[in-house]
Amino acid sequence: MSKITRRTLLAGASIGLVAPRAWAQAPSEVKVGLLVPVSGLYARPGLVMRHGAEMAVDHINAQGGVKSLGGAKLKLVVLDSGDTTEKAKNAAQRMVAQEPDLVAASGAYLSSFTLAVTEVTERANLPVLTLSYSDLITDRGFKYVFQTSATAGSQAKQALPQIVKLAEAASGKKPKTVAIVTDNTGASVASAKSMREGLLAENGLQLIVDETFTPPLADATSLVQKVRAARPDLLFFLPTVISDAKLLLEKMNEFGLGQGKIPTISFGIAIAEPDMLQTVSPDLLQGVLTCVASWGAKGHEALIAELKSRYKEPWMTQNAISTYGDMWIIKDALEKAGKADRIAVADALRSMDGGPSKYYPLGEIKFDEKGRRVGAGMTIVQWQSGVPVTVFPPQLALAQPFWPKN
Repeated sequence: MSKITRRTLLAGASIGLVAPRAWAQAPSEVKVGLLVPVSGLYARPGLVMRHGAEMAVDHINAQGGVKSLGGAKLKLVVLDSGDTTEKAKNAAQRMVAQEPDLVAASGAYLSSFTLAVTEVTERANLPVLTLSYSDLITDRGFKYVFQTSATAGSQAKQALPQIVKLAEAASGKKPKTVAIVTDNTGASVASAKSMREGLLAENGLQLIVDETFTPPLADATSLVQKVRAARPDLLFFLPTVISDAKLLLEKMNEFGLGQGKIPTISFGIAIAEPDMLQTVSPDLLQGVLTCVASWGAKGHEALIAELKSRYKEPWMTQNAISTYGDMWIIKDALEKAGKADRIAVADALRSMDGGPSKYYPLGEIKFDEKGRRVGAGMTIVQWQSGVPVTVFPPQLALAQPFWPKN
């Protein structure tokens, strides 16, 4: 009996020594970062990005967490990028210093913020997924940046022929002249640059007004006066601040150019944010189109309904659906890596081949040598009866597009 007892005790002791090592290899939680604006001018879209991330983390954890790590749960760590490039860079520096056990992150909303943030995260070998559009983000040879959206240049190239076709089919004549009114943030500049440098000419369009401003606008009068004097067939308006979108649309209407008199097409989310309806009449928005990286679309109905009931959001913008998708990509990278290590996660992202995309339009869950998602498409959204709905690509559309009547 004494021998058996001694052996049992020794066996128990050896198990006790092994157990802590096994636990260390399979942590109970894995930290994932979300670096977005929580304060200042862009706090509203930052909040919606948080909503998307929280939903995804909850769904992942409810479905068993990261199975290759023994069911480890994801823990979301939210950091405030603020509303300037300098604040965003400082936040990234705090993130890598204060959260050394982060395995990956998503962020940082504006392309100019993302460009600054990823200078920091690249040095820390921290993989970052972003919906920011600027081509420069993945043109710098970085190895730890992964762009889930189509780049600004790619979006413009995909969208412009569709806009021209829509205009011609609806009005019976092909548009010939365009105006560009853009702010000077990274994604807007990149979209306008691709149009100026050959894309307009390729589509038979002449640029007759070209104006750039710094947000936020104090007054849109001079910009709209130039558009009114030129009377272009199309206006490409590229704001990133809701108040700027509001000012220009109201001034367009005041000058008799609104409600389809000059069809207005945007790139980016500002003109389709829910907050637009707090200050702008649905009549002024009717028919306005915007080209975005992603949007709540066909196949996302359950997620859209959950976002509405849980957060009282009237629709699912790119900020929610793309950030939701980012969390799932990070989870799949952790499964592939088999360990909570940022370099291993980055390696898994580079070699990932996750098949057709579910949460971003078209393409694959796979990244090329630059870190761009392979085959990334874009979405065209149109304001219809007070709601911006997906109208392109057809397989994701929730409504048919129409052209505003002059």
